[in-house]
Formats: sequence, structure tokens, C-alpha cells
Amino acid sequence: MSLLEVNGIKKIYRTRFGGNSVEALKNVNFSVEKGEYVAIMGESGSGKTTLLNILAALDRPTAGTVLLEGRDFSRIRESEVAEFRRDNLGFVFQEFNLLDTFTVEDNIFLPLVLAGKDFKEMREKLLPIALQLGIGDLLKKYPYEISGGQKQRVAVARALITSPHIVLADEPTGALDSRATDELLRLFAEINRAGQTILMVTHSVKAASRAGRVLFIKDGEIFHQLYRGTDTDEQFYQRISDTLTMLAQGGEKA
Repeated sequence: MSLLEVNGIKKIYRTRFGGNSVEALKNVNFSVEKGEYVAIMGESGSGKTTLLNILAALDRPTAGTVLLEGRDFSRIRESEVAEFRRDNLGFVFQEFNLLDTFTVEDNIFLPLVLAGKDFKEMREKLLPIALQLGIGDLLKKYPYEISGGQKQRVAVARALITSPHIVLADEPTGALDSRATDELLRLFAEINRAGQTILMVTHSVKAASRAGRVLFIKDGEIFHQLYRGTDTDEQFYQRISDTLTMLAQGGEKA
């Protein structure tokens, strides 16, 4: 069984009085194996944000199923959804989503505090992550005192501290300069090599070229996919660029 299975997902948004409808996702099918690093790419309006919201259990599909280790998201009661997200999913956002009134340490601890963990356990989990991400000297600072790249590393630490089954990253390099982008992508690759499953939505060919597989979504469907295979980052970058050009020119579905 795959770690994540997406089967026949459709999402239709209707206007308030039901007069019009928009089909954001038509028939999305794919799976993610444990330990994979998958990027999802597509133009604005292609449906990738809607798909990510469904995978994050922030929205429910109109039809189809999403299974995480065999558990169907749609069967989770509303009262249990927040707990399910906290216990199973890690999130990295473009805008960091850190609380400025909390120290770096407290921002990272937040999901464990909400889960009722004791301080000793939280510290034991934090220290190796802080060391790996190079933020040990930032723990007592506040988000407004650190750089964008450092904020994103803090956000990654917060995502990892619950030992999630999968990390969902939404345009994680979108607010970073080129140097901070390179550092974050290096860390993502390192985290993935250690066994963490990552699914990332991105516009960035550079970010996608670090993944092991890229899914291309167009008009609400998975249109094409590429596997890295033995490609270098540069070779995979070129194949991704060529595919995006083909999609923009109306290429046929794979």
C-alpha cells in the first residue's frame, strides 16, 4: 500500500445560490510512496492549490478519496480533523506563518503543546532538529529578529517536530532570495534522504528539479509526470522546463 493514495478526486465549487459551478479538479489520480520527494507544478488556476488544500484536510473533495496509510480523509469527523492534521501532516508555507509574539522555540513547540506533550519530550525532539537545520542559536529570538531564510528553516523545524507521515510544502521558496532558496532546497534534500516523505507545490523549476518526481496539473487533471531517474539537477531542470513549454503550447496529455 502506498503512503498516500489519491483516487478520482473531483472538486466543484458552486455559487452561493447554486446558479454557477466551477470544476476545479476533474479526475485526479496518483500515489506517493513512503520516502518519496514529489513536486506538483501547474499554472495559476490549474487546480494545484485546491488539490493541496484537500491533501491537507483543509477542504473536502466533491467526489473521490484521499487515503493516508489507508485512512480515508473523508471519514474523519470534523471534530477530529485538526488533531489528524497535527498528528500526521507537517506544513511549510510560503509566508512562514510564524507568530511574532512567540520565540522561535515556542513557534516550533506549538504543535506539540497543542498535542499535550510535556516540556522534556519537546526539548528532546527539538534539539536534533535545530542542530540539523542550523537554528540552534536562534531559539530565543523572535521571528521579526531573523531573516526570511531563517524563518523558513524555523517553519521546517515546526513541520518536522511532530514526526509527520508527510510534509506538505506550499511554494516554500516563494518568499526567499536565491541564497536562502539554495539552502532550503539543500535541507529538503537532506531531510528526504533521511526518510521524510515530502510533497511540494511550486512554480519554481529550480525547486522542482530537486525532487524525485514531478506531477504536472493542467485544467484540474494530472496531465503528465516526470521521474528524475539518473538525471542530475541540471538535466532534470531542463526536462521540466521542456515539459512546461509543451504544456503552455497545448501539448497532448501523457
